[in-house]
Amino acid sequence: MTHPTMKPASIALGILCLTWLLGACGSPPGAPEADQADAAVREIDLLALEDKIRGGWAGQMIGVTFGAPTEFRYLERIIPTDELPEWEPDMVRNALDQDDLYVDMTFAQVLDEQGLDATTDDFGAMFRDADYRLWHANLAARRALRRGVPATLSGTPAYNAHANDIDFQIESDFVGLMTPGLPQAANELCYRAGRVMNHGDGIYGGMFVSGMYAAAFFDSDVRRIVKAGLATLPAESPYAQVISDVVAWADEHPDDWTAVWQLVEAKWNAREPCPNGALDPFNIDAKINGAYIALGLLYGGGDFRDTLVIATRAGQDSDCNPSSALGILGVVLGYEGIPEVYTRGINAMADEQFSYTDHSFRTIVDSTRDRAIAMVERHGGRLEGDRLIVATQSPEPTELDVWDDYGSPVERIMFDDARWSWTGAWNDENVSFRRAYPTNLSRTAGAEAAIRFDGTGAIVTGWYLPSGGVADVYLDGELHKTVDAYSDEAGRKIQESVWHAFGLAPGEHDVRLVVRGEPYGESTGADVSVTSLVVFR
Repeated sequence: MTHPTMKPASIALGILCLTWLLGACGSPPGAPEADQADAAVREIDLLALEDKIRGGWAGQMIGVTFGAPTEFRYLERIIPTDELPEWEPDMVRNALDQDDLYVDMTFAQVLDEQGLDATTDDFGAMFRDADYRLWHANLAARRALRRGVPATLSGTPAYNAHANDIDFQIESDFVGLMTPGLPQAANELCYRAGRVMNHGDGIYGGMFVSGMYAAAFFDSDVRRIVKAGLATLPAESPYAQVISDVVAWADEHPDDWTAVWQLVEAKWNAREPCPNGALDPFNIDAKINGAYIALGLLYGGGDFRDTLVIATRAGQDSDCNPSSALGILGVVLGYEGIPEVYTRGINAMADEQFSYTDHSFRTIVDSTRDRAIAMVERHGGRLEGDRLIVATQSPEPTELDVWDDYGSPVERIMFDDARWSWTGAWNDENVSFRRAYPTNLSRTAGAEAAIRFDGTGAIVTGWYLPSGGVADVYLDGELHKTVDAYSDEAGRKIQESVWHAFGLAPGEHDVRLVVRGEPYGESTGADVSVTSLVVFR
């Protein structure tokens, strides 16, 4: 497959530059000196637009496949250089089965089918019925949707204990790639789609990433691009504070990204609310992984290999973070600007479908280009022959809507702690997922697990199982919620929220879980697993 470069447009560029000199249009199109905060009319050749979109999708594919072997295998530590995988062009084929790509593309497909005004309910309907494998905020949202929770609420902490997780952050690329120079339009679309599975910082992660994409179409300075993404967030949000810290610390340590990594670790690592990661080394929180995206871009300095290596070596979600960083850099460089050793393998699989989608690499590039043109036209731009005229927007912060003031995790009380009270038939069993995990499990009607805690919120963690059953949970003596531990899919899911509540009055609270002895839906059993209580304060 060949990828044509930009056509000559010297006459049009001369006219635009003359207009610029007269003061009507701001900086010349694509000028690297341009400050993204200064909105202007800019133009981009359609072939250049397509090349940048192609570069964005290719960058994601390259980043996620390079980082896949190390994903969540390096927790709270930097990956040594000699433990990184060796890049082979055929590795990129693995992108066909990565959720970073297939979830991203199915959200884009909703817009193709429903139009640019697709609602949160439209995105939620697709997501509810999707067959793909999911984890964390995505899994919690789909479970909630299948249990009748509206899509406008399925990402909120009332129904989703993973509201701050990375999920929408890794799926927001489709937004940025269709909003060149339009960060405000990107924010609005992020809110419509992202609230299906996330809330607060979880949505802000998508806004940060898509805001950087929007800037990358018309700027090549990675520091300005990072700051343009930051400018889309409310400064008071924890997410914005993390990225602000990274930018400031990078100025203080311009030659040592590991020093900034250590500062991020010391200040921000303990805030992870995920049921599986709270107070443990595992961290899938959007903002700390967003910091690693920023590290890759800032210290990569526009170099593809350096950006890839740094965003990966930061650890934790070490496939998603280089995927986002290289997607953004891929827009800056364009497909033709990515070193050929990384794109060589894409040509051979460019017409193969990504899992769970109707798209190949070739068709997602085409559909993204069409949506980008439509978005530009909707927001005051126009198409003139082979040139797209963009009425660019200044990045502006969205309104503040976070839930971190509910408290942070302060203690995990394991099921074998004496503070738990067990009544009825409970069995200390091992559930296997890569290794054996102990848990208390019951399928007997009337079996109870009870505990008192001092805090403003709590999560009862356990396993989602194909044999999961139903339980009633009482909070301070009143029935709070009826829950189930059914996994909704063939596999088992570790340390998930069997029940949670946030925003409680400070002080002591009693939780009592009562097993019903009933299967849920198509479950093969009535099992309810209890592994720990995570306390927030």
